Amino acid sequence: MTGVHQTIYNNDHQYDGAVGLKEKNTGKIQSVRGSIIDVRFDKELPEIRTKLMTATAPFIIAEVTFHLDQQTVRALTLTSARGLRRGTTVIDTGKPLEIPVGVGLKGRIINVFGDSIDGKGEIESEALRSIFQPRVPLAEQETSQEVLTTGIKAIDLLSPLERGGKAGLFGGAGVGKTVLIMEMIQNMVTKHEGVSLFCGIGERCREAEELYREVTEAGVLENTVMVFGQMNEPPGARFRVGQTAMTIAEYFRDARRRDVLLLIDNIFRFVQAGSEVSGLMGKVTSRLGYQPTLGSDLAELQERICSTKNGAITSVQAVYVPADDFTDPAVTHTFSHLSSFLVLSRERASQGLYPAVDLLKSGSKMMSRKIVGDRHYRVARAVKETLAHFEELKDIISMLGMEELSREDQKVVSRARRLERFLTQPFSVTERFTGIKGKIVEIEEILSGCERILAGEFDDTPEQDLFMIGKIKEVHS
Repeated sequence: MTGVHQTIYNNDHQYDGAVGLKEKNTGKIQSVRGSIIDVRFDKELPEIRTKLMTATAPFIIAEVTFHLDQQTVRALTLTSARGLRRGTTVIDTGKPLEIPVGVGLKGRIINVFGDSIDGKGEIESEALRSIFQPRVPLAEQETSQEVLTTGIKAIDLLSPLERGGKAGLFGGAGVGKTVLIMEMIQNMVTKHEGVSLFCGIGERCREAEELYREVTEAGVLENTVMVFGQMNEPPGARFRVGQTAMTIAEYFRDARRRDVLLLIDNIFRFVQAGSEVSGLMGKVTSRLGYQPTLGSDLAELQERICSTKNGAITSVQAVYVPADDFTDPAVTHTFSHLSSFLVLSRERASQGLYPAVDLLKSGSKMMSRKIVGDRHYRVARAVKETLAHFEELKDIISMLGMEELSREDQKVVSRARRLERFLTQPFSVTERFTGIKGKIVEIEEILSGCERILAGEFDDTPEQDLFMIGKIKEVHS
């Protein structure tokens, strides 16, 4: 046994608390159905969300989810229920699931229980906190709208992130969501003195290992915390790992007064885990098989992400779009919580235009003249107008060719194609694959480059010269 189990049981497999097993509120398992157990308590009924533990092997941790009657509860196991049987003694801990918090978490990988899974030993904690923290009251939330720059051209120009806001990365499989998140971890720690917190919900072990290696090689591991509820874990663990990550983020914001970048990959897996849990509980499914509590499950997690006078939690969430269907309930519910949205395009990915951000479908509520300034607003609007005009002309070009366009339309097409290529960018995390050094570009350089392209300064420059560069002055170097 390792991690959390070492702090719960001694070598005799007895509860190692302040009072003995006989004096604790204990119950007996009445039934086991997959990850769901029914437990009968004769003394008193544990409260909802109380942590339960088996007193003997196999050592299982569960969470009370329902009161079936005056003596029986239904609980969701957060660890594998393999080997569990009826009649096993279960201990009521009298408190919800708690995790260790503190600066000792930086540079470490943990699971939903706060146990280290990186093989580096125990974590030095400063306190234990329940993963179910109340959201910050509205009166204590900061409402000042401030842009958080990422150094990524397509994002900072057309979909600027809000400090303390939530941004979504929408895209199907294989369009670059995880790569974009990895690049943002590196850029944000490099540009801003904050803490990056990566929450992997339903991650493949390969992705977790790759991310850990990338963050280590980039030299930003010491300011990064990674929390994983991996794909092979029970749905209960995947459903609760988001709350574990939020509790850590809130600690750094409130106790350490640090800005936190919370990256969640993938919020759809959180919804999927909730759907599995709902089905196991026997709830009637809602639209397209999702749980009836989809909206409240998402809101409970999302509403904890906010800014206070102590610091800000800025969240970037990858959202898998099933079958590229943006009307899917999981996608539409997530969308309602966001202040910025980045739609990743399979068409741009197939053309090799990375990051594959759909420049017309992406947007942000921060794109206001009062927030970003007159120049930024004007340039972004001109870029979108040019790209939209190019989109309208594509059918004519495919049928009749460029020669049939007017001279003005030909200029629009030429500049739109150059803008598309200028808004590509080499990433540090892909440097070992592409051999191109990653670039971070300041907003002034982005605006300057777009203004010069729109003015026609590069009309005679080959399109390829604008592809995968950083600043516009690199074209002449």
